[in-house]
Amino acid sequence: MAFEDLLEDPVIQKYLHELVGPTGMPVAAAPPDGEVTDEELAEELDLELNDVRRALFILYENDLASYRRLRDEDSGWLTYLWTFEYDNIPENLEEEMYRLHDALEDRREYERNHEFYLCEICSIRFEFGEAMDFGFECPECGSPVESMDNNRLVDAMDDRLDDLEDELNIDADA
Repeated sequence: MAFEDLLEDPVIQKYLHELVGPTGMPVAAAPPDGEVTDEELAEELDLELNDVRRALFILYENDLASYRRLRDEDSGWLTYLWTFEYDNIPENLEEEMYRLHDALEDRREYERNHEFYLCEICSIRFEFGEAMDFGFECPECGSPVESMDNNRLVDAMDDRLDDLEDELNIDADA
């Protein structure tokens, strides 16, 4: 898939934005063809060099950019030539979805296996043991904490897990 096609996808735009943040997004959204130096990118995009370097390093850590070093014969200075490798984005997104699935499954089990109490004034939630330690009173405001029904939360997690399993072709019964 070409850079241009990938960058038109809102999911991929969001993924890149989450990785590099708003200051690094111009770097991620404008990958040049071929190799480029960080200085060239900074000048072309009118960005601070440190912001460009930060974005490039984050892309590198996520296998979306690579570099090769050249040493200047006279000065001994190193020049880094960067190449963007956005072909890895779909695979990275799939890995993220698997991580999200696993974390959501763990959280759902935690929610199912614990009893919670809520201070409706402070909106603080306590596990049963914490609520008991506080005498079923909120330590912030002193009002009684009430048993909390988290079935809607668990149901929402079930729905999201079903969606992820459909997307990832995971057999939930396996």
